[in-house]
Amino acid sequence: MGLEEKIPEGILLTTVDKMTNWARKSSLWPLGFGLACCAIEMMSTYGPRFDLARFGMEVMRPSPRQADLMIVSGRVSNKMAPVLKRLYGQMPNPKWVISMGACASTGGVFNNYAILQGVDKILPVDIYVPGCPPRPEQLIEGIVKLQEKIKSESVRRKKK
Repeated sequence: MGLEEKIPEGILLTTVDKMTNWARKSSLWPLGFGLACCAIEMMSTYGPRFDLARFGMEVMRPSPRQADLMIVSGRVSNKMAPVLKRLYGQMPNPKWVISMGACASTGGVFNNYAILQGVDKILPVDIYVPGCPPRPEQLIEGIVKLQEKIKSESVRRKKK
């Protein structure tokens, strides 16, 4: 008699990691931080043609305290960097960051004193979405990659 036969019907066995990560990846709440042309592509991703609702991302959150995913789309000026950092600090843990577009990832064609040469200089970036501007399909692929990353994380605290 196997283990499956001893367990009553209707009982489901899983681990805390699998259950928690399934919930986290299936209900990401994004805080859109649109700064330039990439923001238009990010907004169109939420339209009916691409339908991010199927990923549990129905609406952009109006407050960082309600969001767990920050999508930085467009060039970040040095004046805007402290604001971005403050908003990231107000997000509850766990939190993730997607850098969308060449400008957010590397500064793009704006190699000057006014533009931050990559948002990873001030925030920990989980997924980079390349392009100038990236298509909505590319952002969706980045979100799927982030979901795969979340699925493999552990909820246990890491020992220092």
